Amino acid sequence: MKKILKILALFLLVFIGIVAYIFYSTGYFRTIENTFEGEIYRKISIPGAEDIAISYNDHFIIISSFDRAAARDGDLIQGGLYYLDLTQDQTEPKLISADFSEPFYPHGISIYQRDSANYLVYAINHVEDQHSIELFELFGDSLVHRQTLRDESMISPNDLVAIDGESFYFTNDKHYKSGLGILAENYAGLALTNVIYYDGSSYTEVADGIAYANGINLDKERNLLFVASPRGFLVKVYDVQADGQLSFIEDIDCHTGVDNIAFDQAGNIWIGCHPSLLSFVAYAGGKKPISPSELIKIDYRGKKDYTLESVYTDTGEHISGSTVAAVYGDKIYVGNVMDEHVLVLQRFK
Repeated sequence: MKKILKILALFLLVFIGIVAYIFYSTGYFRTIENTFEGEIYRKISIPGAEDIAISYNDHFIIISSFDRAAARDGDLIQGGLYYLDLTQDQTEPKLISADFSEPFYPHGISIYQRDSANYLVYAINHVEDQHSIELFELFGDSLVHRQTLRDESMISPNDLVAIDGESFYFTNDKHYKSGLGILAENYAGLALTNVIYYDGSSYTEVADGIAYANGINLDKERNLLFVASPRGFLVKVYDVQADGQLSFIEDIDCHTGVDNIAFDQAGNIWIGCHPSLLSFVAYAGGKKPISPSELIKIDYRGKKDYTLESVYTDTGEHISGSTVAAVYGDKIYVGNVMDEHVLVLQRFK
């Protein structure tokens, strides 16, 4: 009897330890307040604006939109890509993907400038289990669909970054497709996801061992690839080789659930974040009305030489589930997973 009690006590201690680890490692005990050296400038009505790609050369942003809250509640509404002219202060976004008649529920996006009048726009598309990457051409504010890319390596694509007119990297945020495996990845933080490189003809795994690989972006001047691991609270840094392979450099501990990665004109990294992952999961599942948000800025100068600043935190009162921060002058365009608007912040400095 005593032996059985000891075994039960041991199992109980292990269980308590696992639960404590999950709560601690997902930021549950962190206190979030509304902090920002600036003000809310405006709100732009676009649902589920999960990703934003910016062109500093031609002064516009492309916004990826899908009403995930409606889909969660059984109302699947066609998503879209929006064009917003940044030279006009109070302009409204224009839906530019209306002519794409196939089911379209976009997630991560990336743009590549071909010449002065032409961009390629890549968008991850989730249609049930048939994940794809849709390739469009952008002429001014007119969008034309060119190609649908599918491959068995697209297990659960989250974000991508275009390298040139043919190649790109994308992240898979899951290794398992269902069952206990997904629960273990999400809650135990198993590092099983990866980065895939497409060279224009074939797909190759170039990085693995990532806990929920999410946002991805390339610093083209320094040939550095940055990958967000929100479950690990990390940004992983890689050196890009000539053949597209990656060489791991280091992890940046961000102390928050990092999502999509963007650069400002000075080369600083900006990331929309989920400071409490469990709160976000409850919010996304419709069990909580709001979820906290955070924007961080990283000045990465080289290995073990960087500074990290928390620029904006929000209890969820003004924006829940922030995912991306696109900086243009003194404005920050903040996207999210399920809110009804893009939040535009104006910095005082």
